[in-house]
Amino acid sequence: MTSTQRWPEQGWALLQLMLVASFSQAEEPVCRRRGDPENPQLSRDGDIMLGGIFSFHSKWRNRQDTYMHTPLPLQCTRLNFRGFQYTQAMFFAIEEINNSTDLLPGISLGYKIYDACGSIARGVRYALALANGNEVVSAPTETLCTRPAQVQAIMGETFSSLCMAIATVIGPFHIPLISHFATCACLSDKTKYPSFLRTIPSDYHQSRALAQLVKYFGWTWVGAVRTNDDYGNNGMATFTQIAQQLGICLEYSVAFFRADPPEKIQKIVDIIKASTSKVIVTFLSPTELYIIIQEMSHYNLTGYQWVGTEGWIFDSQTAAMDRHHILDGAIGLSIPKAHVSGMREFILDVKPLNSSTSSKELFTEFWETLFSCKFKKSNTSAGNQRECTGHEDVTGVQNSFTDMSLMPIFYNVYKGVYAVAHALHNILNCNKTCNNKVQLDPFTILQRIQNIQFKTKEGDEVYFNENGDPAAKYEIINWQPTENSIVDFVTVGLYDASLPAVKQLHLQNKSLFWAQNSQQVPLSVCSEKCPPGTRKVLQKGKPVCCYDCLRCTDGEISNITDSITCVRCDPEFWSNERRDACVKKEAEFLSYEEIMGALLTAASLFGTCMTTVVAFIFFRYRQTPIVRANNSELSFLLLFSLTLCFLCSLTFIGRPSEWSCMLRHTAFGITFVLCISCVLGKTIVVLMAFRATLPGSDVMKWFGPVQQKLSVLGFTLIQVLICILWLTISPPFPYKNFQTFKDKIILECALGSAVGFWAVLGYIGLLAMLCFILAFLARKLPDNFNEAKFITFSMLIFCAVWITFIPAYVSSPGKFSVAVEIFAILASSFGLLICIFIPKCYIILLKPEKNTKKNMMGKGAPKLS
Repeated sequence: MTSTQRWPEQGWALLQLMLVASFSQAEEPVCRRRGDPENPQLSRDGDIMLGGIFSFHSKWRNRQDTYMHTPLPLQCTRLNFRGFQYTQAMFFAIEEINNSTDLLPGISLGYKIYDACGSIARGVRYALALANGNEVVSAPTETLCTRPAQVQAIMGETFSSLCMAIATVIGPFHIPLISHFATCACLSDKTKYPSFLRTIPSDYHQSRALAQLVKYFGWTWVGAVRTNDDYGNNGMATFTQIAQQLGICLEYSVAFFRADPPEKIQKIVDIIKASTSKVIVTFLSPTELYIIIQEMSHYNLTGYQWVGTEGWIFDSQTAAMDRHHILDGAIGLSIPKAHVSGMREFILDVKPLNSSTSSKELFTEFWETLFSCKFKKSNTSAGNQRECTGHEDVTGVQNSFTDMSLMPIFYNVYKGVYAVAHALHNILNCNKTCNNKVQLDPFTILQRIQNIQFKTKEGDEVYFNENGDPAAKYEIINWQPTENSIVDFVTVGLYDASLPAVKQLHLQNKSLFWAQNSQQVPLSVCSEKCPPGTRKVLQKGKPVCCYDCLRCTDGEISNITDSITCVRCDPEFWSNERRDACVKKEAEFLSYEEIMGALLTAASLFGTCMTTVVAFIFFRYRQTPIVRANNSELSFLLLFSLTLCFLCSLTFIGRPSEWSCMLRHTAFGITFVLCISCVLGKTIVVLMAFRATLPGSDVMKWFGPVQQKLSVLGFTLIQVLICILWLTISPPFPYKNFQTFKDKIILECALGSAVGFWAVLGYIGLLAMLCFILAFLARKLPDNFNEAKFITFSMLIFCAVWITFIPAYVSSPGKFSVAVEIFAILASSFGLLICIFIPKCYIILLKPEKNTKKNMMGKGAPKLS
């Protein structure tokens, strides 16, 4: 038979099967709860029921699944007294409310409490049980499937991951979940967890506070250890983000969970052991912390500064477990201390637990663990333990159940219950009595709780912000040892997130104890601070906290510690030797006070005096042949110009000013042209004089005394014209030279126009060369005293000086260029004075017998054969 032929038969068979299934299903109730009923571990009836999910056990054991039947529930292990304390705190609040005539009068609150054992799966299962109830089958009407929730609010859980899972499940039903200890910042997201609220601040604030605390003590190189769950991962992520903004680096950041294999714990300890940071920031629960310090104790790893969260920093049970003093000197944040009158006594009264416990096994386990004894009929009885009588006194034991160090957390449970009660009080319009006919709706209760604001009997204000979080306030706790080796939790500061950022962290003036009971703040940096005068240079491939300190270069400073840049000093300033301050540069110029300036001044004055003496001699012997023979008027004019040349060098000495800059070069140019013009005139006179002795020559008629004066005036006027143009177009001006020397300011005269300066020098050079050529031509003319020879030699000196001046001037730095120019002026002036006038003075003073007309004309005594 082909498949086409068989299809109608198969189709009819399938249709009949579907019809049978639909008819049989129609006979079943519309709503049916899946699975076995979940009975609470603790319960009490009341007019309004509250739920609670706490962890009476801290671990669980997965049972072997054979896949042949429904999986067995988790087996809870390791009794956790903290869970019982939280439950007792909830009972205490309910008891106070039920006995109150002001809050919910006439209304009794009941409760259903489950043990999640720290398991997410159990937490979600029990959250659904609190929402659904335990009825096996509901009536065959569709409306009853939407009946109200069995509890109006759920208190718990302690762990953030559990709260996230539970809040995700019950969020669509708008059942309020109020946690006393879940701090993960992620739970503030109302889009994901709309019905979650808490009475403990978010880790967002705690992470910021921890980062500020670490920064306050200067720890920029830290390690981080966290629980590998939502609490640890989210808390550390926020801390890392804020730490980076504050310049703190993490050398390592490791995560683990209590159920991880020993090899992973060993690896984490190896990382800590190999690290160079001495501060460990933790986001751990006491259970994980105990695991890590136990492993560290095997290697005697002490001396680390631990920074903790509220999860363990003020837990005396954690301190008692630290037998190797690894956590000594720990510092961290805790919830502010609290005192609720009557709560301590209520928590320690354990007998009422027995009447609330649905499972006698749980109370038996609790009693046996609390008093370290065994009941006769207990399945876990051991022969080496004493027998429980049931009349043991809790005051005679000391363990984590009797430890009240977590009173602030118990107070959080207390405030959560009261928040629900106040919301119910408003919804039920309670005054002296409450309206029992009001239909309670979880969504309405949630809205009222979110907007609630009240004060507890201790005077503390309770309210929630838009994210369901309370105000963030922390105490800063320091672990300080006492004489009997018991840790004292000392409050050394406060953190209030409601204050401005600069005032949020406040540490009191108290002595702190650090790792290994040291009173010196530990140092934990990748690189030492860079002192002023240096800058930070990041080490390649390492975090920003690892750097080298490089000394600022010349002319740059850094006047703060850990500067990332060096700041260049203003042009008039220079860095000091330590490179941490700018000091005013030394202004350098050729002054009269310094040796070189004094020597040049002395040389100038000596030249002036020497010229004056020569002029006096010439004036005294002006009627003698040697003076008259050399055009005395030009000689006196030459001596006057030489005096000016010597004196003009003084304008080059001293601090440059506007007038001195203009005067020095123009005076130098004009006086030297006047001087060379006189020499040139004398040279021309010599040439003309010998030309005039030739028969028929009337040269002297054209170059007489008047023409000589006019030539000197004409040559000088040309230089004056050049100087006027220079001063008009672009005159010299005082200038601060920052380029020649880095650490000095050279005060000098800028040329203004370089063309003007070189035009002045060029014109002087032109006249000097002309004078040299003419004197050279006249040097062999017959005469006993041919002045041309001396002019030639003086011009030779003059030209040699000024030719060597140019490269020396250009290459000399600062004030030395000015000294070179003065030296050239003085040398050339002395050359002219000595070569032209000293020989004449020699004859006048020492050889007067040669100072005769006959001798001048070469007609003296005949030469000896």
